[in-house]
Amino acid sequence: MNIKLKTFHSRTKIYSGRGSISALGAISKELGAARCLLVADPELEQHGMIELARASLREAGLHVEMSLRVEPEPYLDNADDAAAVGRDLQADLVIGLGGGSAMDTAKAAAALITNKGKAEAYIGLDKVSIPSPPTVMIPTTAGTGAEVTFTAVFTNRTTSVKGGINSPYLFPNAALLDPELTLSVPPLVTAFTGMDALTHAIESMSGRSSSVFTESLSLTSIRLISASLRQAVYHGNDIEAREKMLLGSLFGGMALADAGVGAAHALAYPLGGHYRIPHGLANAILIPHVMQFNLPASVEALALVAKSMCESVEGLSPRWAAQNAVDAVRTLADDIGIPQSLSDLGIPRADIPMLIESALKVTRPVENNPRKLGPTEAHAIYDAAFAD
Repeated sequence: MNIKLKTFHSRTKIYSGRGSISALGAISKELGAARCLLVADPELEQHGMIELARASLREAGLHVEMSLRVEPEPYLDNADDAAAVGRDLQADLVIGLGGGSAMDTAKAAAALITNKGKAEAYIGLDKVSIPSPPTVMIPTTAGTGAEVTFTAVFTNRTTSVKGGINSPYLFPNAALLDPELTLSVPPLVTAFTGMDALTHAIESMSGRSSSVFTESLSLTSIRLISASLRQAVYHGNDIEAREKMLLGSLFGGMALADAGVGAAHALAYPLGGHYRIPHGLANAILIPHVMQFNLPASVEALALVAKSMCESVEGLSPRWAAQNAVDAVRTLADDIGIPQSLSDLGIPRADIPMLIESALKVTRPVENNPRKLGPTEAHAIYDAAFAD
């Protein structure tokens, strides 16, 4: 008997609150830590966040070593370098502090402390065979949801191909959400990461693997982000907006961990790998076009997206309510200063065939997309993204 089961995993203990970074030492001690590896975005030093983390760990009587070699859209060797520090330390806890790049590097480094070899060997699904030391993730941007996912995404420095290490062993043990750590995020970064989080929520809502377990998470994420992102971009010191964005990103991450993402992510990967386009920016440009493409196959889901964005759908057919969702996402992106087309990023239109070839190799999002995505369909979406 061939039965398709719906499942839901929630493995991360979540701590949330303003000023909660001060609890890091106590949380780490609760996880049995004595020697901690702190993997952090080096830019956080100037904002005092790294010292806040270290001070809390020291106060708890824990030893801490740092790895600050984290690059935007991180490379595989960033994880290898952090793991080397962790092995020398014999770290029994790994902490990721920063955006998705720092948290992905930390999760992979933790796995490499107990699993032999280099990060490149673990790109794919379920290649990590030995549990890693416990991990604590502390996001300083509201975007990736990496604090609750089992994926760490890297670019191969030689081939410029992006890929993910995907394993249940990468689920963080704890996530610490302190909105005060996001107050200094610049407007454009707030916009890019916020649209990344929104893309996670929309694609997890409309994808083939969406379920009753994940729909409420996706829709809550969409509601929080669409109501708060403009305020967070233009009034960055608004702690309530920042807090709602951080929670929206978290719920989107929880949803995508089970329901996955779709074509926007697959098509965005080569933009990051070959041109170093920030992942959130690539998603932000592509998601309205992917929604338009997927609309005939996801009318009901997108109609619910429109309602969660507080669009007026009373009296509309589901089809027109779904179209309102597409239009609302376009308007939101425009309002917060997202470039309108791939041409605005200086990407050559002649590279579309190469982009398609790379994107269709990102098989999990392609297969999870609600509408079949082949070379012809991918070309149409890229073409539209250049035309805006």
